[in-house]
Amino acid sequence: MEQFEERLQKVIAHSGVASRRKAETMITEGRVKVNGKVVTELGTKVTNQDKVQVDEVPLTKEEPVHYLLYKPRGVISSVSDDKNRTVVTDLIPAIQERVYPVGRLDYDTSGLLLLTNDGELTQLLMHPSYEIEKVYVAKVKGIPTKTELNRFTRGVKSDGEKLQAISARIISADHEKGTSIVEVILHEGKNRQVRRMFEATGYDVQKLKRERYGFLDLKGLKSGAYRELTPHEVKQLRAYALRDKK
Repeated sequence: MEQFEERLQKVIAHSGVASRRKAETMITEGRVKVNGKVVTELGTKVTNQDKVQVDEVPLTKEEPVHYLLYKPRGVISSVSDDKNRTVVTDLIPAIQERVYPVGRLDYDTSGLLLLTNDGELTQLLMHPSYEIEKVYVAKVKGIPTKTELNRFTRGVKSDGEKLQAISARIISADHEKGTSIVEVILHEGKNRQVRRMFEATGYDVQKLKRERYGFLDLKGLKSGAYRELTPHEVKQLRAYALRDKK
């Protein structure tokens, strides 16, 4: 299996020994060894084959866990927030492992978010060469034309960056209220991508929800609820990310 590298402080944090910030302090203080050698550089990366020790105690890796969360609007896709706003891990207090979100959903965006302590799977899902299909549904002020939505698949420029969708189509339109429901499918996952694409086309997104990630969806979940992925789903997710790779 391909070996994925992760930053040393992240590996320490995910093991449950300390927060990432505290782990950084431990590294700079010379309290961490990798394969028997003291490491003080914060940029150091390790794989799961490397032997890591903190204060001479070997790091024991938690068993990997994988959760699917229906993130509500008004929640931060992070494990902490300096403004004391609600973060996604506040919604899953019963989980003992130190999990973290795979990617992000904006504060005002709801929908499917994965949480895990599985670093290898996270890197597979987040790596740009592994194209994971993500389906979003947006409520938009105005009714885009087919020509305007075709721009999404050709690519839209925003802040000097090209943003591109796999497809974009109107699901329904309310001509009285002047609003529409639009489905947008992405492989990319750039910051605020769907909102920025609509803004660049002259439309305001009133609501945005991620309904599907790969083959996973929100069926059976209410907003704020979560469930554990089955072992078969985890295996499928890994295979899905690798489906076009040799």
